[in-house]
Amino acid sequence: MNKWRLKIIDYYIIKKFLGTFFFALMLIIGIAVVFDLSEKIDDFMTKGAPLKMIIFDYYLNFIPYFAVLFSSLFTFIAVIFFTSKMAYNTEIIAILNSGMSFRRLLYPYFISAFILAAFSFGLSNYIIPKANMKRFVFEEVYVRNNPYSFDKQDIHKQLEPGVFIYMQSFSNPTATGYKFSMETFDGQKLKSKLMADYIKWDSTRNKWLINNYYIRNMDGLNESVKRGEKIDTTLNLKPDEFKRRDNFVEAMSIGELNSYIKTLAMQGTDNISLYKIEREKRLAFPFSTFILTLIGVTLSTRKVRGGIGVHIGTGLALSFTYILFMQFSQQFAISGMLSPLLAAWIPNIIFAFISLYLYRLAPK
Repeated sequence: MNKWRLKIIDYYIIKKFLGTFFFALMLIIGIAVVFDLSEKIDDFMTKGAPLKMIIFDYYLNFIPYFAVLFSSLFTFIAVIFFTSKMAYNTEIIAILNSGMSFRRLLYPYFISAFILAAFSFGLSNYIIPKANMKRFVFEEVYVRNNPYSFDKQDIHKQLEPGVFIYMQSFSNPTATGYKFSMETFDGQKLKSKLMADYIKWDSTRNKWLINNYYIRNMDGLNESVKRGEKIDTTLNLKPDEFKRRDNFVEAMSIGELNSYIKTLAMQGTDNISLYKIEREKRLAFPFSTFILTLIGVTLSTRKVRGGIGVHIGTGLALSFTYILFMQFSQQFAISGMLSPLLAAWIPNIIFAFISLYLYRLAPK
């Protein structure tokens, strides 16, 4: 046990690792904020965004999102940068010659990686969704041109197994759907069909009001028809569902995302791979911190001609390759060629083998 007790050199490496990581991250975040502000300042000025809201509602919630987005890249850069400097100052050789094994040298690196992985997991699943919600609200008012005011066209939706609805269009400002129809099936057999001129949300009673409707009920060879001017009903549907942005899952915590996936599965929605990928990615992404840390250490402990620049260049190439693998695997999952679980973990699996190969070649 004394072998794994933290020593002065361990604290030194942890301090260097975390210090370099957060310094590099803060530097790039500062640059990103400057570029984002230069791009959006005209919108802020035109729409009269208050300075307090710009700082606290937008940029304070923009920073954690950006931090996690590039955390794996800067983990890699931080490891390579300070470890390469240690190697070229012969500190690594001195440590190994003192009797410390290469495996023991990795110990403080993995402690640091665990801290960063926990940091990434907590932000991604609990902090960033709430921050994104505030940021999205700000963007709808002061950046975007209120996209929710426009009608949605040709809406097809399954509310639950065997119940399908269609609307020619839906107006968000009035919460009204036009040319509405609802079909109920028993297996492959159509049991009833409702058609109406329009359907409107009654916010006081939390129900839908169906206007000028026509209902056909079918029971074997028997068929009945019913007409009317108005009827109210409760559907497994809320107007807010039509106001969601394409990236609204980014504003869901891991618990909310799991509940939403269960709801979609209950409704019989076919294409829920996108949401499952998001869930699996939030679990797989923090684990990449350990893999990229191991690759960074094994690459940078060896002296090569060209110095630190070669190590950083190799590290960046591998980082971007990892991101590219992640994007490719997601597309395969969306198309149904891979399961979301496998798609999220394939980059980690491939790069884990790469890290183990580089570990065998590392100076011991």
